[in-house]
Amino acid sequence: MQVLTSTRQEGHAVGVLTVDDQAVFRMAAVDVIDATPGFAAVGEAASGEEALELADALRPDLVLVDVRMPGMDGIETARRLVASQPDAVVVLISLEDAFDFSLEARSSGAATFVRKQDFCPTLLARIWAMHHRA
Repeated sequence: MQVLTSTRQEGHAVGVLTVDDQAVFRMAAVDVIDATPGFAAVGEAASGEEALELADALRPDLVLVDVRMPGMDGIETARRLVASQPDAVVVLISLEDAFDFSLEARSSGAATFVRKQDFCPTLLARIWAMHHRA
């Protein structure tokens, strides 16, 4: 669990929390977030439990959640995040091409599903534009 920015000002940048058990993806996601104008990486969590704790402390605007994690999986994590952070946009992410944004995944309250290999600044900005509540 890592807090990256604690001085984000409201309305200044979209704060993004990345949740993934793989440190390599968390680092790559931070690079993408930092390369996206108007966005700031505010924290990283390696598990669903850490994500819930950090989300309560940081109140991120957008949360990227890996579908496949040991312990609490991404779908359950998303469900709990949506319940505890109703204003946050929760996005499920996965390397799996075959992952289907199934009824179970949609019922978690996640806004959408993104393949990790497609994650880039343009996609991040598009997700925010389409799903945030102004």
